[in-house]
Amino acid sequence: MGSTEKKQLIINAFAMHSPSHLNPGLFRHPTDKGADYKNIKHWMALAQKLEKAKFHAIFFADVLGGYDVYRGPANLDPTIPAGAQFPINDPLYSIPAMAAVTESIGFGVTASTTYDAPYALARRFSTVDHLSNGRVGWNIVTSYLDSAAKNFGLDTQVEHDERYRIADEYLDVTYKLWEASWRDDAVEWKQSNATTDGPAEGQRYADPRGVRQINHKGKYFQVPGPHLCEPSPQRTPFLLQAGTSSAGKAFAAKHAEAVFLHAQKPELVRPSVDSIRQQAADLGRNPSDIKVIAGALVIVAETDEAAQAKFDAFKKYGDTEGALALFGGWTGYDLSTYTDDQDFRFVEQPAVRSMVNHWASTVPGTEGKKWDKRTIADYLVLGGNGVKIIGSVKTVADELERWVDTGDVDGFNLSYASLDETFDDIINLLLPELQRRGLFWSDYAVKGGTFRENMYGQKGQPRLPDAHHGAKFFWKQGEEAPPYSLEESQ
Repeated sequence: MGSTEKKQLIINAFAMHSPSHLNPGLFRHPTDKGADYKNIKHWMALAQKLEKAKFHAIFFADVLGGYDVYRGPANLDPTIPAGAQFPINDPLYSIPAMAAVTESIGFGVTASTTYDAPYALARRFSTVDHLSNGRVGWNIVTSYLDSAAKNFGLDTQVEHDERYRIADEYLDVTYKLWEASWRDDAVEWKQSNATTDGPAEGQRYADPRGVRQINHKGKYFQVPGPHLCEPSPQRTPFLLQAGTSSAGKAFAAKHAEAVFLHAQKPELVRPSVDSIRQQAADLGRNPSDIKVIAGALVIVAETDEAAQAKFDAFKKYGDTEGALALFGGWTGYDLSTYTDDQDFRFVEQPAVRSMVNHWASTVPGTEGKKWDKRTIADYLVLGGNGVKIIGSVKTVADELERWVDTGDVDGFNLSYASLDETFDDIINLLLPELQRRGLFWSDYAVKGGTFRENMYGQKGQPRLPDAHHGAKFFWKQGEEAPPYSLEESQ
């Protein structure tokens, strides 16, 4: 990167409250703790371990339905034996326990704008922001499984771009609840005000004139308010988003503080990164205020050969039927309707053909391979469809640095093959090398700070940046009402 100061990497752990996240069947590996997903002490211990290693955050993926497309319709038989993101618990409830035994690490939690009422979601995130002292982030998704849609009372999914239009209004509702329902100085009570000879005259918990109904009336939502929770340390949780469709990129440019994406090569990421940053700049935001986080499975060892051997040993435990079930859920396509020797680079279905051709041209080690069901399952069975970076400390660190230089990414969501073994190798081998290269901090920028302060490295900035769309809803001390509401009423 020349003589310029190196970009400090954001390093998150990517996890799921399920026996297998991106590794169907790996719960059967002798070192894997995937089946402990329902044990709160497991998550508390992992949070402590990752905080000691200075991970920025634990990022929890989530889904609201089963992967039932493969050998379907509505068939979970390939999914259930593999533990392929099924069963799955709601990650939000574990955060206060993890926060109670840590000080600085953040927690990103996936929640959907399609199936959750904004009034209820705002309350849950405010609650956890309070209980974690400002360390929660919301990974905003619009959901993609038909099985989820049907369990929430719909015949099929809401159309893709319409989901983003709903999400855009949804975010305005939550901004109004978090930022515009309680004035900054509305809460008056402090314990130091207490006296032993009865309450002083005029003492009250909060000023009723500092709490207002938001009276949101939109195309999709009618929410009078007020917000049930008093202002939390961040008010609006740190906002993360995954989705690089045209609608997804436009949404990210307006709302996201961090964008999560998958690709095989940094060269393929760069156009999306440039597009999101440019769209953000066009909206008056600082493009560097959007942190771009790439998903990766890193298998690191003392040598390239040892790392590859470790990867191959993990792969023996993978469940290929579970991998094809994940493919069906992610794409909506059931590969069981094709013959075993069908080469998917040449199928009539354009979406599958383009996806598989993309993998065929970018996945290392697959040159000359026939992309049949076996190849697809073999590719997806460890780490899903993200990049796999396998090698010695130098090999992996060089490749991460290349992603930063070429892809303009700010960091990585590191998934695991075996929990905790994969993270232990990253902590013991990779992070010291990244620190030696000046690519990773030696401690949190703001010890005991909020998620937002540590992601931006700015003490005293727990709130949305002033240039963010959500900042226009701030209700500041001394104001009769938030300025946006006066403009709307004119």
